[in-house]
Amino acid sequence: MKAQNIHLRTVTSFGAEWLTYNQAAIAGLKSTSARFQEYFSIFPWDTLPENAEGADVGCGSGRWALQVAPRVGTLHCVDASAGAIEIARRNLSKQTNCKFHHVSVDEIPLPRASLDFCYSLGVLHHVPDTFEGIKSCVGLLKPGAPFLLYLYYALETRALWYRSLWRMSDVLRRAISRLPYWPKRLVCETIAFGVYLPLACLASLVQRLGANPEKLPLSWYRDKPLHTLRTSAFDRFGTELEQRFTRSQIERMMLDAGLVDIRFSDKEPYWCAVGRKALG
Repeated sequence: MKAQNIHLRTVTSFGAEWLTYNQAAIAGLKSTSARFQEYFSIFPWDTLPENAEGADVGCGSGRWALQVAPRVGTLHCVDASAGAIEIARRNLSKQTNCKFHHVSVDEIPLPRASLDFCYSLGVLHHVPDTFEGIKSCVGLLKPGAPFLLYLYYALETRALWYRSLWRMSDVLRRAISRLPYWPKRLVCETIAFGVYLPLACLASLVQRLGANPEKLPLSWYRDKPLHTLRTSAFDRFGTELEQRFTRSQIERMMLDAGLVDIRFSDKEPYWCAVGRKALG
């Protein structure tokens, strides 16, 4: 029997994350809509058919599905974590067009070539075989249908000092992510308030003074709510399996999975890309 394309300890950690940081408190904030646009600005909404059917692979708490569901006919919310599915059902209770699937990315119970769109944001770098995860998603698409993908980038555009700082933080992540839940949560909350928040405030101050803050660590969080900082700290340091890819590696995986017309966003978060399933 083929092994599932999941890392069980990572799935368990994400389940705990969404039960703790369920996103309900920020669902209606303008900053949430702005963050949605950061990911979906390159998505070809105008090419979807009426009552389009699609999938959110790795739906987590349903934070993106909340924005997508009102725009489409049917949205399949997929996650390997039972805790995530529980929270997504709760957060999406008013969206009658959502269907929920507690399965891994390689076991989604939908016919091949049946979907009008699919997206997977910040998920497939947390599975053992990222390329196979992409292939599983693309296999669900009709020819010509779009797939929106976000994977952690390998910091290839950053300076040497920045990459060195990240390597040191990654050593911490490997240790913190193996802790039991409550010690791990305490450490991640400390990082959120002691590292993320001060650096986000510094970047915000630099921007208000008229300078460009984008080269500063964690500058992307300068306009994000505290809830996002706390979630991201737990996501970054509490997750055991994390892979990172260069832009060229992501493009190659997308091409090899059967996508064409690939386009990358030129803004953070990196890397976010969209492609269409080949017609042939």
